[in-house]
Amino acid sequence: MANQSEEKIITFENYYDVMLAHIVRTKLEDNGIPCFISDENTIAANPIYNQAIGGIKLKIFERDLERCRQIMAEEGDMHNLDHIEIDEETNNAVICTYCASTNIGSTDTGKFASILSAVFPFYNNKAWHCFNCQQDFE
Repeated sequence: MANQSEEKIITFENYYDVMLAHIVRTKLEDNGIPCFISDENTIAANPIYNQAIGGIKLKIFERDLERCRQIMAEEGDMHNLDHIEIDEETNNAVICTYCASTNIGSTDTGKFASILSAVFPFYNNKAWHCFNCQQDFE
């Protein structure tokens, strides 16, 4: 019978980007590490919760912790891909409305949009582009 401490499940890392969490999960599984992702469905149902619940959790057995660290050290720090853009108007994290990713960037349209927003106050010159699903959204 297995020792109870060997069967303890822990959170290895948290991610704000669903795709990045799956990339790391796949990397670990390819190296024989059993793991799973939690809170993905919560975030998919309501992306606003991403920040509140601390992102998506990659779960592993505690016995595999050192091996996971070795595997990820060989890969390099992937958290630079896991960033959060902050909307200056609302001061909230920007999350893709299509896939709940935070791998997004601004598609600010420049001077012409600034002039339009001054003339037409309801004109929105701030849009976002998701680099995971390739969708644009406001």
